[in-house]
Amino acid sequence: QVQLVESGGGLVQPGGSLSLSCAASGSISSIRAMGWYRQAPGKQRELVALITRDGRTNYADSVKGRFTISMDNLKNTVYLQMNSLKPEDTAVYYCYVPIAGADYWGQGTQVTVSS
Repeated sequence: QVQLVESGGGLVQPGGSLSLSCAASGSISSIRAMGWYRQAPGKQRELVALITRDGRTNYADSVKGRFTISMDNLKNTVYLQMNSLKPEDTAVYYCYVPIAGADYWGQGTQVTVSS
């Protein structure tokens, strides 16, 4: 069993910043990557950013240059720093961890960008 506990999120004005974190626990000895997806109302869930244990990153084009993903390997925690937020970033953000062929998801945290 793998548990993912997310924190962060909330309401912010356009141009503002927010940070998310997600801590993994349980059967996590084989974590090789962690990441974030998001889902806006009426839209499909989409990749935001991924990071591997050795530090390689992958970002959606829409967030490049604004969001930064990082990972603390010792704490099995992934972070997402979101800057210059736009209304179109409004969504539920989900932590994602692939382990041994299975996909694990956090409970989701709401990010709302609005004036």
